Amino acid sequence: MDTSTQLFLSLFIGSFGLAYFAYGKKQKRLVPTFSGLAMMVYPYFVKNIYLFLAVAVVCLIVPFVLTES
Repeated sequence: MDTSTQLFLSLFIGSFGLAYFAYGKKQKRLVPTFSGLAMMVYPYFVKNIYLFLAVAVVCLIVPFVLTES
């Protein structure tokens, strides 16, 4: 993955992660909190663009699929 592309995508996904994390913490919900935390951390470790985007999509969808009572 190109360095500038990686930087832009990491910033974009990390900002969504921060929003999910803040929402989950404020509402005291575990799924959005951990999903947001994962979106902020995983860009440091994943270098493959397809895996990077797949993990991002999964982390974005999980809070809507797994709802807490």
